[in-house]
Amino acid sequence: MSQVSSFALGWRTLWRDWRAGELRLALVAVALAVAALTAVGFFSDRLQGGLQRDARQLLGGDAVLVSDNPPPADWLAEASRPGLRSTQTLSFPTMARAPDAQGGAARLVALKAVPAGYPLRGQLRTSETPADTEGSPAQSIPTSGQVWVEAPLLEALDLKVGDTLLLGDASLRIARVLTFEPDRGAGFMSFAPRVLLNAADLAATGLVQPASRITWRLAVAGDPVPVARFQAWAKARLAEPGARGMRLESLESGRPEMRQTLDRAEKFLNLVALLAALLAAVAVALAARGFAARHLDGAAMLRVLGLSQRQMALAYAVEFLLVGLAASVLGVALGFAVHYVFVWLLAGLVEAGLPAPSAWPVVFGLGMGLTLLAAFGLPPVLQLAQVPPLRVIRREVGALKTAPLAVLALGVLGFAALLLATSRDLTLGLIAVGGFAGAVALFALLAWGATWLLRRSVNEATAPRWLVLATRQITARPVYAVVQVSSLAVGLMALVLLVLLRTDLVDSWRNATPADAPNRFVINITPEQAGDFRAALRQAGVERLDWYPMVRGRLVAVNGRDVGPADYAQDRARRLVDREFNLSYAAERPVHNEITAGRWQPEEAGAASVEEGIAETLGLKLGDRLRFDIGGIPHEARITSLRKVDWTSMHANFFVMFPVGSMPDVPVTYLAAYRAPASPGFDNALVRQFPNITNVDLSATIAQVQRVLGQVIRAVEFLFGFTLAAGLIVLFAAVSATREERAREFAVMRAVGAGSALLRQVQRAELAGVGLLAGLLASLVAAGVGWALARYAFDFAWRAAAWVPLAGALAGGVLALAAGWWGLRGVLRQPVVQTLRQAAE
Repeated sequence: MSQVSSFALGWRTLWRDWRAGELRLALVAVALAVAALTAVGFFSDRLQGGLQRDARQLLGGDAVLVSDNPPPADWLAEASRPGLRSTQTLSFPTMARAPDAQGGAARLVALKAVPAGYPLRGQLRTSETPADTEGSPAQSIPTSGQVWVEAPLLEALDLKVGDTLLLGDASLRIARVLTFEPDRGAGFMSFAPRVLLNAADLAATGLVQPASRITWRLAVAGDPVPVARFQAWAKARLAEPGARGMRLESLESGRPEMRQTLDRAEKFLNLVALLAALLAAVAVALAARGFAARHLDGAAMLRVLGLSQRQMALAYAVEFLLVGLAASVLGVALGFAVHYVFVWLLAGLVEAGLPAPSAWPVVFGLGMGLTLLAAFGLPPVLQLAQVPPLRVIRREVGALKTAPLAVLALGVLGFAALLLATSRDLTLGLIAVGGFAGAVALFALLAWGATWLLRRSVNEATAPRWLVLATRQITARPVYAVVQVSSLAVGLMALVLLVLLRTDLVDSWRNATPADAPNRFVINITPEQAGDFRAALRQAGVERLDWYPMVRGRLVAVNGRDVGPADYAQDRARRLVDREFNLSYAAERPVHNEITAGRWQPEEAGAASVEEGIAETLGLKLGDRLRFDIGGIPHEARITSLRKVDWTSMHANFFVMFPVGSMPDVPVTYLAAYRAPASPGFDNALVRQFPNITNVDLSATIAQVQRVLGQVIRAVEFLFGFTLAAGLIVLFAAVSATREERAREFAVMRAVGAGSALLRQVQRAELAGVGLLAGLLASLVAAGVGWALARYAFDFAWRAAAWVPLAGALAGGVLALAAGWWGLRGVLRQPVVQTLRQAAE
């Protein structure tokens, strides 16, 4: 026997144990964890590659200078160096009109003047009719005398292709419908319908005046080396003190709505994959311990036959590593197949097909599977090598012990490090991994206390026989009871957390842009028009309305010291100080703004509430005194509160608000945000009645956001299935862990006269009690972990309902009974003589 190699012995035992079904639970658990992690990994890898590939198209070039004024001559000269191509566009908001003969309706548009050769990267798409939403690639730009417009403008002005559009002093023919513009961007004015104009016709419109607020974009494209040289030169110029109103645009700054959506989607998917991996670790540990317990006698016999501890340890290590490798390969293959479901569910987040994935997800998946089995499966199995030969004649010798703390710590720390790397977000990883680690310790402590309390609370003289026997079953093996309750609680915790995430966290995410969110923003409403405007909305059926005064003011001093762009190093801070703020006032705090510091005191004179993001950018804090120039009138206020503002919500928000009901000494207009009625012609009638207002239609933007959120949520729910399966495997493994001990104990009770009906009552009472306790503990901890994830990882205000602990306890009892019925269904049917003979062998 000593001549047999460890590898050959490991292979033989693997084949025998696999045919006996000993390793299937561990293999399924590892495969599920690896599949969940690699599915997310494959998709994220391809998505990142696609975004990097498409970044140039999203920007319209390889590098783009965005400025408030025409680029200086040296910038144009640098952009014209050999190896580079460049285009210069300008865009600004203006009003477009239909001819008087066709109604004379007016609409705010985002006008963009482009030269020949635009765009450098990507391609415009146009169609002949609004019904064709896809369009076809455009081979050029609009010819002189023509414009291309987006379909919402045609509907708003009741025009069609071939009609005339009035822009300032020019009359231009609508030649095509613009269906796609690669460098559209995400600024406020991008919500208005686009009008694409040949740059040669811009002067004829007379719209460009000295005070016009125009955005200039100098796009550069070429080979990597000249582009990198231009970027380095541009960054050096922008760092100079005199550089104002200019910035280099990147994917993150140019398309923040896409970046934020993808980041949040990836964070959700990573969380679900983490839960699956954590549950798989528990299932592997339980399955490995059960495997080791069933092989104690066989290991003792191998020792009698002369096999050394080293040979046995190597053989079992070979067996489990081969299982881990097979499970990891299976999980990687399954994850690769599943990631195509994500690609299908999230179609449209990038404009073109995704590139092929790299080899990293494969390497990571194999490493994670092997680490999972080595960290949680090998420690109990390797104890088989230490079983003394004496166990062959003395069964009480050589029982399994807890693995050495150093071995457990090393494996757990290695696994935790991999999970933290997987999360790609330290806060998310620490909450998920740390929450589960803390939960296991808490569950074990509470389960021990509950076992001790149960032993002393049941009066055996008066309690029913089934309850007395069930209590003895639990309290006779306190360690097993603690392990079983803790394992069940961990599995149930993940399941409860999934339900809470689905019903509360995901719903909160979707409610950020609810179906009834405001889809119109109207500005420039004068005080004289306020009453009539609100009356017109009420008459049209608009019941809910965000209504705020809007004041234009420039920040000129902080704590008595004059400030200007030169006082700030950050480009965004310089731009903020260099322009006017949109200020507002209201006695009551906006319900969608959360106070994060200080307090909002209604009608507090000389007070100001500042949005926390701009306060951080400008280095402002509570107690600072601000001075604004409002139409030539100085106004001072002290910061008494900081507000958290969700800029992705469709509500009116302001950087600075004064907590007063009126400010009679400052010039003011009003802003309204509401959901427009579905009646046709409403917007045109409103503009005719109040021709000076600016009406911004956000319907298309809201529809796009809701569509993307719906895609992401479906993808998250799909991956939840993996975690649900892993949780059920943990439940099954926890219940089955004591199968052999239960079989022997029930056989003894049957041998002394206990009937099958009584033993069924005992089994059900024990399982229900353990499940109820585990479910209660799991739901309480899941509520806490869910709150932490909502508050610190996903940035949502969230609170679990009061019924969650009760529902969790009931669900735990039902699931434990179901898992117990499936895993222990043969215990009571097995003949007593056979069970006792197996126990004696």
